[in-house]
Amino acid sequence: MNRRRFAKYVVTGAFLGVAGGGYHWLNAPRDQSHLALDLMLDKLDDLSRQPLQTTGAWDAFRTFNHLAQSVEFSMSGFPQQKSPLFQNTVGQLAYRVFSARGEMSHGLDEVIPGEIVADGGPAKAGLMRLKSALVSFRGYEAEMKPHFAYGDLSKDDYAVAHVLHINNHLEEFRLA
Repeated sequence: MNRRRFAKYVVTGAFLGVAGGGYHWLNAPRDQSHLALDLMLDKLDDLSRQPLQTTGAWDAFRTFNHLAQSVEFSMSGFPQQKSPLFQNTVGQLAYRVFSARGEMSHGLDEVIPGEIVADGGPAKAGLMRLKSALVSFRGYEAEMKPHFAYGDLSKDDYAVAHVLHINNHLEEFRLA
């Protein structure tokens, strides 16, 4: 066998091995009980009893309202959507990677496309809106609306996405 053919087999085998391993990693069952909505509501209750400081570009009111709108949009519909091609490729892959890792990372000062940004209010008011949105989501029985980037998600997948999103933004908060 010549070198070129050998190299082709090695590269093809390596690609198939990595692709198969990645597919298995993304689809392996995981314990996501730490990402439960009830645990997040308890965490937000604890935060509401403490003074908070944010280290990010947004104040707490804006951050909590942004998070609340994300939850509300999952039930009412996002104002703008990425293309179906994006949602069914990059978007779904991003959701699956975040879910598999149990954490999300995204630009924490990026608004949801079409989002109406609420600025300048008390942190507790924003936090109450977020908690109210999560309680409404928990009791929501109708069909979920497509996520602007991830596309169609089940209610369970949305719950995980919401908790991951909130946890990511809470990384910018410190207890005062």
